[in-house]
Amino acid sequence: MNCLFVEPDFPIPAKSKNHSNFLPIGLLKLASYHRIKGDRIELIRGNFSAEFTPDFIYITSLFTYWAKYVRESVSFYKQLYPNATIQVGGIYATLMPDHCKEYTGCDVVYSGQFGNAEKCQPAYDLVNVDYQIIHGMRGCCRKCDFCGIWRIEKLNFKTAIEIKNEIIKNHIIFYDNNMLVNPHIKDILNMLSNTTLNNRVLKCECQSGFDGRILEKHPEYAKLLKGARFENIRLAWDFKYEQYSEVENWIRILNEAGYKSKDIFIFMIYNWDYSYEVMEKKRQKCYEWGVQIADCRYRPLNQTYDNYSPQKKSQDNNDYYIHSNWTDYLIRSFRKNVRRHNICIRYNIPWDQYERKNEVIYSKKKNIGNDYNKDLALNYQANRHK
Repeated sequence: MNCLFVEPDFPIPAKSKNHSNFLPIGLLKLASYHRIKGDRIELIRGNFSAEFTPDFIYITSLFTYWAKYVRESVSFYKQLYPNATIQVGGIYATLMPDHCKEYTGCDVVYSGQFGNAEKCQPAYDLVNVDYQIIHGMRGCCRKCDFCGIWRIEKLNFKTAIEIKNEIIKNHIIFYDNNMLVNPHIKDILNMLSNTTLNNRVLKCECQSGFDGRILEKHPEYAKLLKGARFENIRLAWDFKYEQYSEVENWIRILNEAGYKSKDIFIFMIYNWDYSYEVMEKKRQKCYEWGVQIADCRYRPLNQTYDNYSPQKKSQDNNDYYIHSNWTDYLIRSFRKNVRRHNICIRYNIPWDQYERKNEVIYSKKKNIGNDYNKDLALNYQANRHK
């Protein structure tokens, strides 16, 4: 059987297609599964003709607010290959299956994870990356209103041995949504610390960050994370400003384990229940602590469009979701302040000495919190805990 795997033409810059935030890991696992079965496979990122006539076409979906790109791909491939069966899966398809079926016109909507493919090693040869993705767990023990992960994944965990058997690259990015809650976490971190591949140690990252409340109960985890060479540590502050002492304590625990404050990121969800004024107070606290911010613009779980443009001077609710506590102007102001904040922290520039040209200079060196940082949380649909 000929199987085509399609990532729609999402509005992701070409240079970011293989960024760990956007890699179509589900498609890569499905491709590996069909390859093992002896099927012919091909991955296409965008809307292009395949090298063969497919019998089956898998199209992934990502954020619900990118639904139109999924529909465009379904329409394109239906016209190109009218006899192929088209199936849509992924986050949007799982959160809104009925809408996905009607809106895209696909033949089949698949909700959840494809059980047989879940155990397959992703077909990394179809993409050019120097890292691998590992799920050490699925689901989350938290049930936050703004998050979709507990709605689409059942809670389960892997052991240290299971994870070790998956390791094929020296750079590992965990897609775990609440890694520290894994009952095997000590064994996992010790294993990562002591494992080598090709005579080189491993370096690790957890895309969704760590639950500070668990870190506070088990401060020894911080040293284990450091020993396992976890980088770009992220913590979430999606609760009240008045509880800032809790976040400050988490940072202190990480500092004592050897992490520099400027290398720690605080997830902050804005355009949400907390007002601009509250979010600014949070940001200013982060500046006092010398930590960076990974800001995430909130959209409801059922939001099916998002035409926000950082290049435009003014937009409204017809373009993208704006919470009743926020305005377009305040959203842009907060984003601007976060960019300035991260540059100042990262490069030790006093706030009052910041100039717009700094952003141009340093953005060429490293991401400073640009517009896809707001998507790190996958619309808070699949990658956050409270």
